Amino acid sequence: MGVSSPSGDVAGSEEAAAVVGALLPSDAEVERPPCSSSDHAPDLLALLRGRGGARVLLLGHLDTVISHSEHRPLERAGDRLVGSGAVDMKGGVVLALGVLRALATVRDAFAEAALLLVTDEEWRTRDFAHADRFAGFDACLCFEAGERGPDRHGSASSEGVVVRRKAAGTLRVRATGASAHSGSAPDRGRNALLALAAAASAVAHAHDPDGPERLTAVPTILRSGEAFNVVPARGELFCDLRAERLAAFEPVLAAIPSEVGGATLEAELVRRWPAMDAREATAALLEHAGELLGRPVVGVERGGASDASHVATRLPLTVDGLGPRGGGAHTPDEFVLRETLRTRAEVALAVTAAVLERSSRAAAA
Repeated sequence: MGVSSPSGDVAGSEEAAAVVGALLPSDAEVERPPCSSSDHAPDLLALLRGRGGARVLLLGHLDTVISHSEHRPLERAGDRLVGSGAVDMKGGVVLALGVLRALATVRDAFAEAALLLVTDEEWRTRDFAHADRFAGFDACLCFEAGERGPDRHGSASSEGVVVRRKAAGTLRVRATGASAHSGSAPDRGRNALLALAAAASAVAHAHDPDGPERLTAVPTILRSGEAFNVVPARGELFCDLRAERLAAFEPVLAAIPSEVGGATLEAELVRRWPAMDAREATAALLEHAGELLGRPVVGVERGGASDASHVATRLPLTVDGLGPRGGGAHTPDEFVLRETLRTRAEVALAVTAAVLERSSRAAAA
């Protein structure tokens, strides 16, 4: 976690990959498959061969959203480990490495264990490149941040893992107008900024978190204008969309006007992440994991996107949120709760053991 590896920075990703490489089991086969985003460093794939039948994918990412200039090396602050990417998700990568090293000691329990760490999760706008490769595996375990979950009595004493996520989309709107002097001839221009403001208002109007699709539509970035005294001729707007289904985003695009005040607008979804719902597929697995652990393991929902959603389209037995608990993701004060490195490692090992036992029972049947 001391390495600064903002998404898209090749040198930072390579340094992080080198650290991971030093911690892998000595006989792990290491590949560097091309990243889904062509301008990023290659992803890292480590493979262990076993003598059993199960095939398990451990999934995570090495990139963060924090720039080099704002990077905060890991430091201890009371019960917290504070630093850039601590909970999203280098703390999870640490636990994934621990699980892989544990698997290296029980080769009869699996046929293949793979650790895939990608370098573009935070800013990817292209299709995820690796889902098909692991379609025949028994399970995918993803190590995004963990959390507490309600137990059968409604308290928050159980261990939560993520089995449901919304679909996620990034909407980009580009405006093209005409520049003019804002003092002497403002009406000769076609104001791209005002057109984008209208588009932002249309998106915000579609926001309906309590509706049937649980749609959230939030304008997040607007860029327009080059000088304080010139009518802006161009600009772009970004909006974050989340819903039960990707199809719920189409009415949002349709609500954006094609022209405002003479400036034209072009809208497109530049990022499409599918929804994930593994509640039914993982219910028995999590119940057994709780029995092995000695405390309940409960499937919960989270609004944020994850690469687990992509894999779940090919591999129904996908469990996410196996990393440590913490908070402040994507901020300078990001942290992991120190005690959860141990407790969440226990959860991850219990879920992994449940996967291996499930595969063994299936083979015997």
